[in-house]
Amino acid sequence: MGISRRDFVKGTIIAGAAITVVPTILVRKSPAEWAKKTIVHPNVNNLRVVGITDPRMTRAKEVETSWKRQQELVVSDPVSENIDKLACALMETKDPKDAWKGILVKPPEKSWSDTIVAIKTNNISQQHTRSAVMSKVCHTLVDVLGVKTANIYIYDGVHGSKMGRDTPFGGLPKGVKVVDQWGGISTPVAVPSPWDDPSAKSEIVKPLADGTVDILVNIALCKGHWTNYGGFTMAMKNPMGTFSPSPVHRDGAQDYLLAVNKTPEILGSMDKKTGKVLYPRQQLCLLDALWASKGGPSGLPSAQPNFLAMGVFAPVFDYILATRFRGEKMGWKPNMQATKRFLSEFGYDEKDLPGGGEIVEI
Repeated sequence: MGISRRDFVKGTIIAGAAITVVPTILVRKSPAEWAKKTIVHPNVNNLRVVGITDPRMTRAKEVETSWKRQQELVVSDPVSENIDKLACALMETKDPKDAWKGILVKPPEKSWSDTIVAIKTNNISQQHTRSAVMSKVCHTLVDVLGVKTANIYIYDGVHGSKMGRDTPFGGLPKGVKVVDQWGGISTPVAVPSPWDDPSAKSEIVKPLADGTVDILVNIALCKGHWTNYGGFTMAMKNPMGTFSPSPVHRDGAQDYLLAVNKTPEILGSMDKKTGKVLYPRQQLCLLDALWASKGGPSGLPSAQPNFLAMGVFAPVFDYILATRFRGEKMGWKPNMQATKRFLSEFGYDEKDLPGGGEIVEI
């Protein structure tokens, strides 16, 4: 069965009760085991994925085009309006401000002005997050919630070395920090099963290992990739650039990909006895598929879907988008043996998903 609204209300109460006992996050030395099929985000149905297609988000159809040209083609106002619509649909409410205040959860014992937000973007090769998408997320954090611009960090720990220069995001609130690689990937942390490397450790960007970051926003692109982890790269692959990507280029690649998405560094601080998330860190997954590609991760786009999607739980988010959007709508069939593991390794089956795994189209 899917998770009911009662379950989510109960989850909210549990999370609230845990506020006073959440410890300071330190760099972990042993794997934390997330309890399968438990609530990660307390306010949103973790199995719900919403999407919107709107040709108004671009001025003209030019498919195989550069990021710079895409910047000229994107129409910011419809993008902003549609991201608000997605937030409302995700929270099942009509007021965008109420929706955002439900999706983005203030950390325990902090004010919004003290909250640190990291935005992980995929900056490899020629396809990057469009400015209208990035700026909307940043403006929401600042204008709706009251996060200080100096506390918002945009990064890619692997491919971000020249991001500030080569991907100059426009329209950001003044003071938001594009920090390129953010010091790079250097801090070892434990990685749980199913990865079975003898060391049981990998390296990560330091501010996500030492507890500096409160909220992680995952802005993913829609591109093809190796079939051994589904044939696509979206929200689950995006943490390669928070964590070291080296293990995804050798045997056991998908095991590693699944494992890092179970860590407290991604999901949030966990109760060591129950394995339940006490406070969610990755609170938003947003897919920028204004342009997309069948192949990848390099190269120019092969399609211009004018599509955006939103969810909160990356494994389900990717499964639904890989099967329904990439597979059914675009005709880019995923490797289903690998893709099904995005559900099974987290305790789910397609029958658990609302509507059998349909995207809630708005």
